Amino acid sequence: MNIHTDVLIVGTGAAGLYCALNLRKDLNITLLSKSSANECNSFLAQGGISVARGEKDFPSFIDDTLKAGNHKNDKKAVKVLASESMDAIDNLVSLGVPFDSDLEGNLRYTREGAHSINRIVHCEDRTGEKVHSYLLKEALKRDNITMLEDSFLVDLITKNNKCIGGIAFSKNSPTNIFAKSVVIATGGIGGLFNNSTNFQSISGDGIAIALRRGIDVVNMNYIQFHPTSLYDGSSMNRKFLISEAVRGEGAKLLNVNGEKFVDELLPRDKVTAAIFKEEMKTSSNFVYLDTTFMKKDFLVKRFPMIYNECFKRGIDISNEPIPVTPAQHYFMGGINVDLNSKTSMENLYACGEASCTGVHGSNRLASNSLLEGLVFSKRAATHINNNIKPYSICFYDSTPSIEGDKDYYKKLFKNILIRAICDVRGDIVNELVAL
Repeated sequence: MNIHTDVLIVGTGAAGLYCALNLRKDLNITLLSKSSANECNSFLAQGGISVARGEKDFPSFIDDTLKAGNHKNDKKAVKVLASESMDAIDNLVSLGVPFDSDLEGNLRYTREGAHSINRIVHCEDRTGEKVHSYLLKEALKRDNITMLEDSFLVDLITKNNKCIGGIAFSKNSPTNIFAKSVVIATGGIGGLFNNSTNFQSISGDGIAIALRRGIDVVNMNYIQFHPTSLYDGSSMNRKFLISEAVRGEGAKLLNVNGEKFVDELLPRDKVTAAIFKEEMKTSSNFVYLDTTFMKKDFLVKRFPMIYNECFKRGIDISNEPIPVTPAQHYFMGGINVDLNSKTSMENLYACGEASCTGVHGSNRLASNSLLEGLVFSKRAATHINNNIKPYSICFYDSTPSIEGDKDYYKKLFKNILIRAICDVRGDIVNELVAL
C-alpha cells in the first residue's frame, strides 16, 4: 500500500503533535503512532514545564541549564530554549491547558532540583497527561491531519541523501508513505532497560534507523537515571516515577536508617550517584523519600496521582516514607540536529527525545524535556513551512522492500542500539534488557 502526504511525522508525543499543529493548514500531514497515541513518555511526565520568568530570568535559566548539563550543552540551543519558553507556555494556555493557578488566575510556579528559582508550571502531578491530551484533541480537530495508530516505522525511503518518506507496518500491513518532509519524533530508549520509568514500547526506533542509515547520531553515552522511582522489588516492569517536584516542595531523602545524606535539590546525576552510594553503604536496595511532615490535604491536592498510586501499593505517604531508587529515565543523546531540528539528511528532521539539540548537555535539568520538545518541534515546523518544495515527490522506480516482519525489526533495532551504547558506556550493560 502507498500513501502520499506532504509531511510525515513519526511519533505522537508532545513534540510530534506540537510540530503538526504548527505546520501550515494547507499541508497534508500524516502522524504515525507505534501503538496508541497516548503511549508516549510525554503522557507520563509529572512535574511540569520550565519557563523563564521574563527576560530578566534568561541568564539564570541559561546558567541553571548549563550547570545541570555539566557545561557540555550547546549554548546557542540553550539560549533558544530560554528565549522561546514563554511563547511555548502561552500557546499551551491558549489551547486551554489547565495549568495550576491562584485565585486571581496567575500561574503557580514550583521549583525542582538545580533550578535557582521557582519557574516550573504544572497541572498537579499530571502535567504531561494534560498537555498531551489537549494537543491530541486539537490535532484530531484538524482536517489536514491524519493519524495512523499501530503503525511502526521500520525504515526511511531515501534517494541521494534525501529523505522522501518512510516504510511502516500499519496494522501489520507494509505501507510506503511518500512525503516531502519527514519528522522523527519517536522518543527515547527506555524500553531497552530492565529498570526504566518509560513505556517499554519506547525503544529508540528512530535513533536505530538513523544509525543504520548513516545519519549523524551523537552522545550515545548521555543517559539519565532519575533519582526517585518507586521501589517495588520487581524488574522488567515500568517503574512508577516519584516526581522531582515532590523534592521541590520540600520532601527529604533519608537512608534506611533515617539519616539525611544528600542535598535533595542537586542536579539529577549528583542525587542519583549519592543514592547508589548510600544503597551500597547500607546494603539496601532503596532509600526513603520522606513527606510525612507535610499536611495530608496538601499532598492529596498537589500530588493526587502519586498519593493514590502509592496508596494502592499500601503506602500512605502522609504517614510513612516512600521507598525509592534510581531508574533509567531520559536520553540526552540522539539524532544530531541544528537549531531548526534539521538532521544530516535533506528533508529529514528530528525533535523531542529522539533528537539531540545539545540543550541538555550530559544531564538534563528537571522539566526541560517537554519544553525542548515544544520549542524545537515548532522550529522544525517553521522551517518546513518556509522551505517545503512545491514540486512533486521523486519516487523510486520500484517500490522499496522490507526485510522481515515487525518482530524482526524490533530485535534488529535493539541490537543496533545496545551495541552503540555499550561501545561508549559499558558500565550500564547490566541495566540493559538481555537480547
